[in-house]
Amino acid sequence: METKIIKQSVTFKASAHTVYELLMDSKKHSILAGDEARISRKVGGKFNVGGYIEGVNLELVPDEKIVQTWRYEDWPKGHYSKATFSLKEEGGKTRLTFNQTGVPEEFYEDIKQGWIDYYWTPMKEILEKK
Repeated sequence: METKIIKQSVTFKASAHTVYELLMDSKKHSILAGDEARISRKVGGKFNVGGYIEGVNLELVPDEKIVQTWRYEDWPKGHYSKATFSLKEEGGKTRLTFNQTGVPEEFYEDIKQGWIDYYWTPMKEILEKK
């Protein structure tokens, strides 16, 4: 199976801690996703969003980095990508650099756009509403 890499970067008007919590706190992530999210805060712990996205935490550095195995329900059975969220706070804003390796080529465009439509855009709305 051919795979591709997604690389994206987005800046939020929020602290790294606030961005990290939106991704890692089950209740906050559920609001973001508009669906039930169950997220372990431990390395080796599992996460599930809406029953259609699942994975395992590989590395967690609070307010700095999240590395997870990640798969969508319609991907080939047993195939996981690796998603890395790196956070860097600069002058009251946080830059999130995102890399996802091992994305099946046939799903690449949908997943690439999905991060923008279902994560980065709603995150900006949630984090920047005042």
